[in-house]
Amino acid sequence: MFSIGYFLSDLAMVFWHFPALGGLEYVLHHGLSMFSISLSLMSSQGQIYILMVLFSESTTPFVNIRWYLDVAGRKSSTIYIYNGIALFFGWLIARIFLFIYFFAHMFNHFDEVKKIFPLGFYSLLTVPPVLGLMNVVWFWKIVKGLIKTISKARHRE
Repeated sequence: MFSIGYFLSDLAMVFWHFPALGGLEYVLHHGLSMFSISLSLMSSQGQIYILMVLFSESTTPFVNIRWYLDVAGRKSSTIYIYNGIALFFGWLIARIFLFIYFFAHMFNHFDEVKKIFPLGFYSLLTVPPVLGLMNVVWFWKIVKGLIKTISKARHRE
């Protein structure tokens, strides 16, 4: 239940500052996440997969710190660079590697996955790939941004 509250409050901030905090892709991400969490809570099924995906939200503080530093005009600060590096490694572990493990686990236990009620089963086949694709796209942006930030920092030295 706390997760739904988190996504609702974060979604409210996205709408309040739209599109500065994120566009329609953030709305889609939050909507799919709340839908999946609700299905799992109501059915008591698929909770291990919800926990895996929720762990990926551990990168959110780095995203938020980046935004605050940007708004504060601190894009050239050392803390901005360190936060970007932490965001890169956090994203790589929590949103790329974990999703690879997620899909491998689901594949290896597909005989159990098939026993989930129909809406839950088909959601499990569609929602995580959509979220995973979004994570890869955002990771690519993080990589490009980190390279740009580090390049600027090296030229200033």
